[in-house]
Amino acid sequence: MMRNLLRVLECLTTLSLLVVMCAGCSKRSGDDQPSVAYVSNGTARFFVIAERGAMAGGRDFNVDVQVRMPPNGVADQKRMVQDLLSRGTDGIAISPIDPDNQQDMLTEAANHTNLITQDSDAPDCGRLCYVGVDNYVAGRMCGALVKDVMPEGGTVVIFIGRIGQLNGRLRRQGVIDELLDRDHDSTRFDEAGKVLKGEKYTILDTCTDDLDTGRALAEAEDAISRFPELNCMVGLFDYNPPQCLQAIKKAGKLGAIHVVAFDEADGTLAGIAAGEIYGTIVQDPYRYGYESVRILAGLARGDKSVLPEGGFLDIPARKITKENVKEFWDELKRVLQ
Repeated sequence: MMRNLLRVLECLTTLSLLVVMCAGCSKRSGDDQPSVAYVSNGTARFFVIAERGAMAGGRDFNVDVQVRMPPNGVADQKRMVQDLLSRGTDGIAISPIDPDNQQDMLTEAANHTNLITQDSDAPDCGRLCYVGVDNYVAGRMCGALVKDVMPEGGTVVIFIGRIGQLNGRLRRQGVIDELLDRDHDSTRFDEAGKVLKGEKYTILDTCTDDLDTGRALAEAEDAISRFPELNCMVGLFDYNPPQCLQAIKKAGKLGAIHVVAFDEADGTLAGIAAGEIYGTIVQDPYRYGYESVRILAGLARGDKSVLPEGGFLDIPARKITKENVKEFWDELKRVLQ
């Protein structure tokens, strides 16, 4: 009887091992539900739209999606990434805040999970691909809007959250190079604080606010006071254009100072519809979220064919002016319902 009992126990042990092995095979073959994360660089509504896309991707590709939005900068983002790595997350899509000073954290993430970048890139960290717009090209598109609204030339101040973020640096440089009629060179960088003068356009300054909307308004008010000759304010992060418009109205200079925008804040779209903001260049954050999750889901299941050729999934920017703002805004509202 004891011998029979031992045989039963031996069979149960073997069965348990088979179950564990099958579970491991299931994970490798894609029958389970991987866990992936979408990490923003802040808490702007832009990333709320991206979250909708990421969650839709989670449903379509059968993955558990965690969305993390750091409210307090680099340290907060690092803490979130380390927490995700400790949980064994199968993939992370991140918008790096300061790639030059986050190399250790990003490289660690790339060594322990499938790491891709979205919205803003960090090409030297070992990430597998970048999902987003060519920010230099999009910046030049924004500069072209300035030329449209001021064809005879004029003076410009640029407003942006951070230049340290690669997307911000490239976007700003694209505006500058377009206004100064330079050739295309995304490696060029003009330091902030210098007056940049071209044949028809002069960039008086670049004001940064570190994603602080109150500070963004203060910077806009200060620029109006410092530069009485100012003709155009260019807001390059989603909250900048509404703050610029508010400052202009407060100063009683509506119509005297033009506003050119980036991204799709409600205040920006309302300003375009009212004829108070000339136009904006928009990205597609919904697709950023959706495509990031699609790629991470495939990688988690061992499918490297999901990686875009050349390591860049280009989601082109679009120009929005009074002619198409209603159609675009209606589309955006449907996404956010």
